[in-house]
Order: sequence, then structure tokens, then C-alpha cells
Amino acid sequence: MKDEVVSRMLELVIAIQQIPAPTFEEGERAEFVRGRFLAEGLRDVTLDGAGNILAYLPGADQRRFPLVVSAHLDTVFSHETELRLTRDPSTALRAGLERIHGPGIGDNSMGVGALFGLVWRLRERGLQLPGDLWLVANVGEEGLGDLCGMKAVVDRFGARVTAYLIIEGMALGHIYHRAVAVQRYRISAHTAGGHDWSDYGQPSAVHELAALTARIASLALPVSPRTTLNIGKIAGGTSINTIAASASLELDMRSESPQSLAELVSRVDLLIETANRPGVRVDVEGIGRRPGGSIPAQHPLIQLAVSCLGAQGIEPNLIGGSTDANVPLSRDIPALVMGVTSGGGAHTLSEYVDVEPVGRGLDALAKFVSEVWLISSG
Repeated sequence: MKDEVVSRMLELVIAIQQIPAPTFEEGERAEFVRGRFLAEGLRDVTLDGAGNILAYLPGADQRRFPLVVSAHLDTVFSHETELRLTRDPSTALRAGLERIHGPGIGDNSMGVGALFGLVWRLRERGLQLPGDLWLVANVGEEGLGDLCGMKAVVDRFGARVTAYLIIEGMALGHIYHRAVAVQRYRISAHTAGGHDWSDYGQPSAVHELAALTARIASLALPVSPRTTLNIGKIAGGTSINTIAASASLELDMRSESPQSLAELVSRVDLLIETANRPGVRVDVEGIGRRPGGSIPAQHPLIQLAVSCLGAQGIEPNLIGGSTDANVPLSRDIPALVMGVTSGGGAHTLSEYVDVEPVGRGLDALAKFVSEVWLISSG
């Protein structure tokens, strides 16, 4: 039997995916969501100072702490990216293998669409929740957004919540309850530059930065707690026959342990300091910090999520990651991440989501939302 809520939600997910929403440029997609919140008759539809869109579905008792459910609006793709979308043929549909392909379809158009799917599923079943359900389409989760949207949300609600539930479109089966701490640097090298023939021998910012890159990449990192680093971007120079006067790189460092991350940052700081010498200046700028935190796997909130997935025949996988949940978890506020469906190719032009699991993922979310107040005194 066709699930009308899922069909309706998938149509909305596709409409969301077709609206560009690079980090810091989510306005058009936010306005679309705002209009849909209003059309649903949700209360207190608001655009906050950070650019987030908020609304709530009233519960039976507004004295109860609300549940805040959020999904990030932004994607890693620029405005120039062709948001071409394709669906697998009918033969795949009949076999239960249908997929929808398109940049950002799973991360996180599916998550944003699930905010509406939740409302529709609850209404379909005639359920009124014990407390208010706040729905948030937030900005600034990807890249250098530094979780600015979620920071504004948690500043607004604080700890006076039943919990924060973060929805990631392709994370079905995963329950994120550990927040991986992240520190991001932009490192710049500066020299006098010059002509590559007549000034040969003068220091080059590109050469200096390349040498520093090699030293950073050769740092030994602990396997447990898992700690990583990545230089994801390098830029600089003027032309092929110019000694570069400036160059920069962007470095991402992260760890399951805040202490291990701090130790890595200290080692990198020392390498940067020693890279300075006469004629060479190396500067560092902090461009992002995602604080760490966690709640135990035995926490009632996590066990409820496990139960909700199990009721749909889905084996839960308890993991850590860097998500919007970092913000509340770093402040010792209960939070977790759940998904809607499976998929692949995240952050690539070949990104896709699986259609068949969407109904089960939505039902797991709806069960969690309808039962979360049973385990909370808020």
C-alpha cells in the first residue's frame, strides 16, 4: 500500500534540493521553509538573527519542556553547482531498489523534509504530543559555518528542553551520541616574493608552506582515541615564474578526546612557530571550533532511540561525529542525531538516497518524538 505521507515528503525533499543553499547563503531555502511552516499552520514561525527558521506544533501541556528537532539547511555546494536530479527507472522501483540522485539530496534536503514528514505523520495518527514540538531549519552546519545556527538555537532554548534531536538525511541506523571535537586553522606564509630567475634563492611563500604542510602531515596521531588532521585547501602565488609572496592553507584537526585534540593543536602551533625565520612570516587564524561532548550509551534518550530503530527492524549503530549535536552536548544538554534513510556519495555530485527505507526511518523518528516525554521529567 502506498504511503501517502512518504510520497508527499519525497516531493518536498526534491523541491528543497532544487534550491541552492551554500553555507552563509541559505536565505532562499530558508524562505521556502518559512512559507511551508506557515502553510502548515504551525505556531510562532520565526526567522531569527542567525538565519534559522523556527516554528512549533503545540503540545497538550505547554508547561512541559519542549522537544527541539532540527535539520540543517546548508549544503557544501556553491550557487554555480548544477543541482541536476535523477531517479532510478521503474524496474528499480518494482524491485524496491529505487534511488534519488542529486547534490545535497541526502545532506540535508532529506533531513529538512523530515521536519514536515514528522508533522504529517503525527497528524495522520491523530497524536497530540505531551509538550511542544519545536521544528528548526538551521544554518551554518557545513564547512566554515562553525555551527553558528545551532549555537543560536541552543542560546535561545538552553537546557530547558526535553532534548535536542538532530536529523541527518542519510544517517538511518546511526545514533550519534558522542560529539567529536574539531579545531580549524587558516595558516598563511608571507615573503617578499620576486622574479623566479633574477631573485632566485629568495624564500617563496609556496615553498615554505609546502614544507610546513609536509611536517604537519607527518605528525604521528593516536589511533585511540581516534584523532585526525586534514589539509583540505591550499592557495597562493601569482604566476608560474613568480616567487610567491603569499600562500595559505586550511587545516582541520579533530579527535574523540578533547585532550588529544589540544595536544595535537599544541604540536601544530609549535611547527608554525618554528616556521618563522628572517624573510618568512607565518601567521595562524582560528577559523572554526566545534566543542566535544557526549552522553552515555545507557542514557534513556539513547536507549529510546535504540528501541525506536529496533521496532522498525533496524540494527542501531552508536557512534560519534561532528554535527549540530556538538553544541548542546558540549553544554551537557541531552542531544542525539538520528537519520531518515540510507544513501551514499555525500558531498559529491553523485550523492543519492534510497527510497525504500524512508517510511521506516520516518516511523522511527515519529515513535521517538511521541515517546520522549515518557522518559523525561521536563
